Amino acid sequence: MTPVDSSFRPHRVVVLALDGLLPFELGIPQRIFRRARDVEGRHLYEVLTCGVRGPGPVATDADFAVLVPHGPEALATADTVIVPSSYELGPVYEEGRLTPELATALAHIRPGTRLVAICTGGYVLAAAGYLDGRPATTHWASAENFQRLFPDVRVDADVLFVDDGDVLTSAGVAAGIDLCLHLLRRDHGTAVANDVARHTVVPPYRDGGQAQYIERPLPQPQRAGTAAAREWALGRLHEPIQLRDMAEREAMSVRTFTRRFREEVGVSPGQWLTRQRVERARYLLESSDLSIDQVAQDAGFGTAQSMRQHLQAVLGVTPTAYRRTFRTGGTGGTEGTGGSGGTDDAGGIDATGGVARSGRGEEAEAAA
Repeated sequence: MTPVDSSFRPHRVVVLALDGLLPFELGIPQRIFRRARDVEGRHLYEVLTCGVRGPGPVATDADFAVLVPHGPEALATADTVIVPSSYELGPVYEEGRLTPELATALAHIRPGTRLVAICTGGYVLAAAGYLDGRPATTHWASAENFQRLFPDVRVDADVLFVDDGDVLTSAGVAAGIDLCLHLLRRDHGTAVANDVARHTVVPPYRDGGQAQYIERPLPQPQRAGTAAAREWALGRLHEPIQLRDMAEREAMSVRTFTRRFREEVGVSPGQWLTRQRVERARYLLESSDLSIDQVAQDAGFGTAQSMRQHLQAVLGVTPTAYRRTFRTGGTGGTEGTGGSGGTDDAGGIDATGGVARSGRGEEAEAAA
């Protein structure tokens, strides 16, 4: 008979439901975190929902209310607190200050609790002072007002989410899914996040940032896209890939292809390719016994040193440290001592020549 691990305790997520909330965003933490299980089938998280005043109905922006089972004292039990957006933030949104009722509720949060905001929920964290001097994001349509009210916050309106360690913020609505999946990856690795994403029928990682969702003129009918080139590149991540090669797949000039790619994906071809190679390296580090040098070759970085630079820039850890954290029973591998990475030909986008930026939304930059 298998002994029961009495020390196991799921990570507690407490979601703060505010009047005027969006039901879709309120449901994101429940859908994402409650699906996550370990190899023994145990829930890795428990999710509670609380109100500002106490148990009872909370108005939404729809034609129904939700019945919240817990009061604000539940915040004191949280490992992670999530604040979804609301259309009735009042002085928080208009003046950048908390109401006495909301301030009293937030006072229950223990020091060291991880704080997460979805969309305009970031206004609540900012008004409480949690974002002072930190990077953050919010819905692109609210970013200008957000920066005006909270000048001490470093607002980035281009990304889908910002991970600043113990405080995380996301852009609007569906970006809350991106952020919660990111937390799953951070807490328990890519395999757990990918499993939840599959069952939620969403991509485990969305390319680009908010810029691709800002209103702009519709493209011309019958206009060629770049999807075929992306699919072609994904099957050849281990090979050097040049920008002109991808452009030729779509019968476009390099200039036209680059412009169309940015319009469709929100980032340059080089940024996108680096992101895919980082994701490939993460998967191999978690799921295989390949050495660090072999992972670097298979993911298309060319050398272990180049891969190490990209993973440290995007994830903040070395390949060996990442494997040690996310692969139970992994061999750990040995970090290689290869050269500084490949050099690009003219118009090249091979990730080994790129420069990665640590991830507010895990977005990697390359030369293209």
